[in-house]
Amino acid sequence: KMSRHFGGGGRPAYTFVGGVGGGAAVKALLVLNVGIFVLQVFDGFAGGAMLVNSFGLRPSDVTQRFFLWQLVTYIFLHGDFIHILFNLFLLWMFGGELERTWGRDEFFRYFFVCGIGAGISSVIVNPSSGIPTIGASGAVYGILLAYGLLFPNRMLLVWGIFPIQARYLVMILGGMAFLSSFGQGSSGVAHVAHLGGMIVGYIYLRGTRFQFRIKDHYDQWKRERLRRKFEVYYNRKQGERDRDHEQDADSWRWKN
Repeated sequence: KMSRHFGGGGRPAYTFVGGVGGGAAVKALLVLNVGIFVLQVFDGFAGGAMLVNSFGLRPSDVTQRFFLWQLVTYIFLHGDFIHILFNLFLLWMFGGELERTWGRDEFFRYFFVCGIGAGISSVIVNPSSGIPTIGASGAVYGILLAYGLLFPNRMLLVWGIFPIQARYLVMILGGMAFLSSFGQGSSGVAHVAHLGGMIVGYIYLRGTRFQFRIKDHYDQWKRERLRRKFEVYYNRKQGERDRDHEQDADSWRWKN
């Protein structure tokens, strides 16, 4: 379970993050990724790479053959044990608290927005490439960004040794992804997808905040409009009561 402790002077003490407190969304994503990776292992034993070739993200397949499902399916494929271990460890470490903060449905939505957005970024950068991109790294980098924005002052221990605030860790990872994207061809790592996941996540979060501001202004306008209507109604009723009292008083004076 993620926790926050405070040391002397009101500053957050160094903490580990993550734990078994991940919600249903994080657990489902972990199980699904592990299950598909097991299928990939058996696929490799069979002497082929059918899953990667069919469901990995090939930009040329998306732009020329309209295999749009690859923008989703590539997220759940991984190249090797280290690849999936790194992605799922970060998902478990940072995703749990985001899910507890947002709720299951919103976390699922954000995960897939970042993952699909990362895939679209790869397609835009190299639309004719036939080399498949696989992995949940784009979505995971989007989760890292969201964590840094929601908990910017949270102290993290990198490798359990080096303390750093969450916002600075996100800046470092984003900078590394940006610089690495210029030499992606020789590394075999989809740094463009990493950077794309962070950018799309940022746009989504900013857009959501903008939508909330619009809704708040609209709700305020509705309340002000109802208030004015009530004032008009109240003043009209008050005027009617005043006239009734005047008529009753005139009638009483006439009778006497």
